[in-house]
Amino acid sequence: MAQAAAKQHFSYSDSPVAIREDLAEANRSAWARIARPGAWWSGAERVAIAAEVRNAASCALCKARKDAVSPNAVKGDHDSNGELPAAAVDVIHRVVTDQARLSKDWFDATLASGLSQGHYVEIIGVLVSIVSIDSFHRAAGLPPEELPESQPGDPSSYRPEGAVEGEAWVPMLVPGRVSAAEADLFDAPRAPNVLRAMSLVPDAVRGLRELSTAYYVGLVDVPDPAATGNRAISRQQMELVAGRVSALNECFY
Repeated sequence: MAQAAAKQHFSYSDSPVAIREDLAEANRSAWARIARPGAWWSGAERVAIAAEVRNAASCALCKARKDAVSPNAVKGDHDSNGELPAAAVDVIHRVVTDQARLSKDWFDATLASGLSQGHYVEIIGVLVSIVSIDSFHRAAGLPPEELPESQPGDPSSYRPEGAVEGEAWVPMLVPGRVSAAEADLFDAPRAPNVLRAMSLVPDAVRGLRELSTAYYVGLVDVPDPAATGNRAISRQQMELVAGRVSALNECFY
């Protein structure tokens, strides 16, 4: 019997609005990346991280903490899918539901519970992809895309050379001072900290760059106020929307 064809994600044939093909391709690439083993998590664990990101929105503990004066005043267990360590679940839920009140003490306690810096950064990389794509679907009136099937294999445990401590909670690479293996991460001697923050896991930077190019503008075009990436709205309109969304999300940037 012939083997069934693999599911084609992000076809958008029934979308209520027209979706550019480069967006569909960027989303498919993100799904394929999530399904593969990473540096610190297996493919199955990365898909479980993606599922837990979606699950966080309905967590009763997270809601109670969000409503409290301090998240530390509310104790209990997260409503989780049960596929990841408790420390990983807490990272996912807190970053999704109450990111404005994360603290260095909380981060240090997270590492003390057994997660490495690399595990933490890779979680954030998967989380950013899922939140970005799911938010796009919600805005377009589309249901969340079915998560991909995980791919076999072990994490690589790859940690890039030259990551510098002290600038942020996690070590970051310095643009202009990276090894040949990471030469593609940054296009200039300076780079946005939102990219550098994930550089301990280089593939997380590559994934964010790909999504950013499709959803926003390419990294080299960010400093140019006239660059629009051939979008239907002006750069000024793009930044107005971005600023409003950042304010609603309590982003300190």
